Amino acid sequence: MEYILPAYHDPLFSIIIIIVISLVISVVTYGWDIHKQNRDDDDLMKFLDKFDGLDCNLNETSMVYQPSIFAPLSLLSKAFETSGEYHKAINIYLYLIKNVTDDKTKIEIMERLGKTYLHAGFLERSQSIYLQILKTKPRNIEILYDLGVVYEIMHDYKKAKETLMPLSILKEDIILLSNYWDFLSISNSKSILNIDKLERFKTVLSKEPKLYRDVFNCMLHINIKEAWNIFDKDRVDEVIDILWYLSNTQLDLDIISTNKSLQTIYYLKGYVEDIETKSGIFNIDLLAIAKQSGFVDTELRFSYLCDKCKQNFPVSFRRCPSCMSILSIKVETKIAPKELQRDYSLL
Repeated sequence: MEYILPAYHDPLFSIIIIIVISLVISVVTYGWDIHKQNRDDDDLMKFLDKFDGLDCNLNETSMVYQPSIFAPLSLLSKAFETSGEYHKAINIYLYLIKNVTDDKTKIEIMERLGKTYLHAGFLERSQSIYLQILKTKPRNIEILYDLGVVYEIMHDYKKAKETLMPLSILKEDIILLSNYWDFLSISNSKSILNIDKLERFKTVLSKEPKLYRDVFNCMLHINIKEAWNIFDKDRVDEVIDILWYLSNTQLDLDIISTNKSLQTIYYLKGYVEDIETKSGIFNIDLLAIAKQSGFVDTELRFSYLCDKCKQNFPVSFRRCPSCMSILSIKVETKIAPKELQRDYSLL
């Protein structure tokens, strides 16, 4: 200190100077934090104002906000979202974000708003909400995953893969997701020749066996012979619906002749003559026995179960519409009465 204030040699004076400097720094820091908080709040309000005219019908003049109404409004918005009334849920979420003062609660509501926009199909709004959240909470793993889903639905796989680096830094296992986006990028690309797609599909499949169903299905639309070359006789149950709906021109009779499951399936379809052995697939064998006995009033139908959330869907999916899990599909079969074919004519 004597070099700073050479005229003063009292240690007490030096201590007082240090305390004063510390107090000044503390006051400046506190003031800056308040300024930054106010600026962030202003930025958030300006950001939310972009959605006001189209979405938010609730305001302070029609309903004055009180902390006691937060819980019922939150439950009501969740109920609207669950029932598919997304517009009503969005109204409430925007109203709550503007009136809640707790930053943590505000971020949680914004996360729910982003998910609601995503489920409602407002992808650009969902993207904007997620990017706004990441400005404040860049280590939010769930939002990073959801942002990747948004980019995936928008077919912007380059941006989707940009979310993988922060996820990797946060110690998340991104291998399956990376391979999945590689597959989607290949299958949706219009600049890649079909012959190159086939080779890339094989490469992706070698890295990620869980993509077997999707790769097999895509290859059937490009080159039937190459698709049958990757057919796995031990994974018939994963592609049984795909096999069922193939036409007789898409079959490989050499492979079918060596596989009991395929023989039974295509016996039911009428592509193969009477068989002696059974497939080992319960519903398929049951229908085969019924057909051999002369009962033809039943048919095979399919439903699709998510192995993660256990929700059942009538159509196939790659990403579960409910829980957003990838490659979690499980094909289920059931025997049902055959529907009557009705021909309608305007003549």
